[in-house]
Amino acid sequence: MRKSLRVELGERAYDIHIADGLIDRAGAEIAPLLARKRVAIVTDENVAALHLDRLEQGFAADGIDVVSLTLPAGESTKAWPQFTRTVEWLLEQKIERRDVVVAFGGGVIGDLVGFAAAVLRRGVRFVQIPTSLLAQVDSSVGGKTGINAPHGKNLIGAFHQPSLVLADIGVLGTLTPRDFLAGYGEVVKYGMLGDFKFFKWLEDNGPAMAAGDMGLRAEAVRWSCQMKADIVARDETEQGERALLNLGHTFCHALEAATGYSDRLLHGEGVAIGCALAFEVSARSGLCSQEDPSRVRAHLRDMGMKVDLADIEGDLPNAAKLIDLMRQDKKVIDGAINYIMARGIGDAFVTDQVDPDIVKTVFTEALNAR
Repeated sequence: MRKSLRVELGERAYDIHIADGLIDRAGAEIAPLLARKRVAIVTDENVAALHLDRLEQGFAADGIDVVSLTLPAGESTKAWPQFTRTVEWLLEQKIERRDVVVAFGGGVIGDLVGFAAAVLRRGVRFVQIPTSLLAQVDSSVGGKTGINAPHGKNLIGAFHQPSLVLADIGVLGTLTPRDFLAGYGEVVKYGMLGDFKFFKWLEDNGPAMAAGDMGLRAEAVRWSCQMKADIVARDETEQGERALLNLGHTFCHALEAATGYSDRLLHGEGVAIGCALAFEVSARSGLCSQEDPSRVRAHLRDMGMKVDLADIEGDLPNAAKLIDLMRQDKKVIDGAINYIMARGIGDAFVTDQVDPDIVKTVFTEALNAR
């Protein structure tokens, strides 16, 4: 069941391995990268309780010494205090530029630890061992690292590619159904943005994959990673095509800010709602048929996912405030919001030519339906 692919970035190229049991073989997988048999692992409390012993044993089996730091779980960790703590800890452990830091967790840990590795001694190598579906198919691949600021999500960071990604699909079985489906928001995004065939495959196989079919899970992760790897190889620092990977994210980031980056809305849930909103705005703008947003929403509903603003508990700000929050997005250029719109499922594109009144109307109607 092992699947492997390569992110082709010249001297910074690296492999992604996808299989069950990679945590147990981590020592053998990472050993070729090591100048000395020592690694520093950074994880969070939830992942540590479930999997850290196994990972440490996997390194010990190959005679690799381990030091580890466990951070609090949750999106609030992805900010200056825990970032500073991580960098200072790595310095205390005398991690050198030739050493390897291991990011062992979901997207929060991967982003934070990757950023710490990027700035530590002006850049040390790191390995991603993503433990959530969202991290396996998205945040662990492509070298985007960073932390959140009070002004918005991911506004502080750097491009720093990992040296290796080990996606152990076995650990997905320990995710709650909600966390798994949040990750699925990023999986289905790939079909929506650039591969109708993949979207159709997910319509046919998504429910069985969510129910635990390991072969389908491995294929969904592989397909998603391959799509992202191909785009990153063509546009590493998001000067053009890579922005397509942000389908749904401009809406999502505004909703995450409005809910205080809390468990009220997980990132992948926001992506799913954001994609539904993006397709709705696209249809209202005459870019795609009304059947497309209906089909997107129907599939998300079939998977048991959040689709509408009505699915978010608690109060939300009005449409004007949500649009203001969108203006803090990294993709804003000269004050204009760059949207990822769609001509159809599998055909997304970047544009700043979106009528703000349509966006406001879509938001207003969605808020009134709560």
